[in-house]
Amino acid sequence: MPTQKIKKGFRKARLIAYRETSHNPIDNLWAFVGSFLGLSSIGLMQNIFYTVGNLDALFLIGAFGASSVLLFGMTNSPPSQPRKLIFGSLISAFIGVSIYKVFHSTDYIWISPALTVSLSILAMQYTKTLHPPGGAIALIANIGSTEVREMGYFYVLNPVLSGVLTLFIASVLINNLSKNRLYPYREADIRNMKYWDKIRFWKSH
Repeated sequence: MPTQKIKKGFRKARLIAYRETSHNPIDNLWAFVGSFLGLSSIGLMQNIFYTVGNLDALFLIGAFGASSVLLFGMTNSPPSQPRKLIFGSLISAFIGVSIYKVFHSTDYIWISPALTVSLSILAMQYTKTLHPPGGAIALIANIGSTEVREMGYFYVLNPVLSGVLTLFIASVLINNLSKNRLYPYREADIRNMKYWDKIRFWKSH
């Protein structure tokens, strides 16, 4: 009897592990294409408009890598949805800049990185806009390059707003090309939806 239970438990664990680690190769390809096009679009804007000393033309920050993982690798997850992507990022950016302005010139500058992330988490929780890369966005406002820190509140608009909007547009256009994906996610019969019906998501609300 114990042996049968062990074998049954092993089969169950193997099945769970298979389900958790198995992937659809086509969906993996769409994740690659979407993240590549989204981030390369932001990088292209950076390449075109950015010059040394032109602080208002910084477009690409590290937090967008984490956002891309959510948007193109976990399209159905709550943190990937537009409201949390956009507002979670903007709230975190605003808090990050505000905390830096208060603490950067004091003897307590060490507190700003921790405080800005903690406050961003709290704000996103209360506003129901929890987007994990928001913590990185807030942190970058405090420990990023001199150019980033000197932007002040313009950081909220660019690179944060411009970047998340670019990723959002790429997510809508690319993810919905797959028959297995629907972004922004909502309850629907995906198989019976045409591409243009998917991207006209606002008509379903």
